[in-house]
Amino acid sequence: MFGYLAAAIVCAAAVLIVLLGPASFPSVPGLISLFAGSECGVSGGRLLGQKELSAHNGGPGSPGLYLAVLGLVFDVKKGSKHYGPGGSYSFFAGKDASRAYVTGDFTEKGLVDDLSELSPLGMLHLNNWLSFYRQNYDFVGKLVGRFYDKKGQPTKALEDALAVIDIGLKLKEQRIEENKQFPPCNVESSSGISRVWCSNRSGGIHRDWVGVPRKMYLAGSDGYRCVCVRTSGPPTEHPDSTEHRDRGDLDNPLLKEYEECNPLFDWCLLKE
Repeated sequence: MFGYLAAAIVCAAAVLIVLLGPASFPSVPGLISLFAGSECGVSGGRLLGQKELSAHNGGPGSPGLYLAVLGLVFDVKKGSKHYGPGGSYSFFAGKDASRAYVTGDFTEKGLVDDLSELSPLGMLHLNNWLSFYRQNYDFVGKLVGRFYDKKGQPTKALEDALAVIDIGLKLKEQRIEENKQFPPCNVESSSGISRVWCSNRSGGIHRDWVGVPRKMYLAGSDGYRCVCVRTSGPPTEHPDSTEHRDRGDLDNPLLKEYEECNPLFDWCLLKE
């Protein structure tokens, strides 16, 4: 999955790299190392105005069936059962409704290309969709508007979007590493009671230890999630230490015990 998202970001960044050149990217973290390839489908194509895109809605007399994501236009005629009139995704036809791919708001108000206030991880989800269209449908060109100007040059809105995507990728990398150290607990609920427990493969993380459940508080938030914590050996931050309390990661300051549970058990029952 990580490779899939990374490939999507490479292709999205290719839009700017091809047109502006690598020297234009020092201010966008992580994108300076990306390279454009013809397989990304961002070179060539033509410029379309919103009026022309709107006409390609697949309806009677329509010249075709197009949609746009992040200003890139794709021919989705072969998916007409989904995007054509009466299809389950027909509301995407003839427009750039990038925001709706993240929010799930398919009303007229939500089917827009305004990406302001979307989270970095939400933007990664949008890039996932962009990669899907690039791999499965024909690239037509670029939509003049929010993401491209009349000369087909990327706008600041597109640069900002790619910068947020880059942040999202870094956060995802961070979460992957974090989950290796603190795998999510297994959870099941019934009759107002939740059971959380640890095993050597809880959270989908296979390992040679089980651990105990702990609340892990998120930086800058009052929320927490249940994680499994290693109970022996040196802390992860100092794996080669010879002077430690043989408590694994139990003393990590982000962790807190479940007060109603035995701190040494690998399971805990919680009343909802």
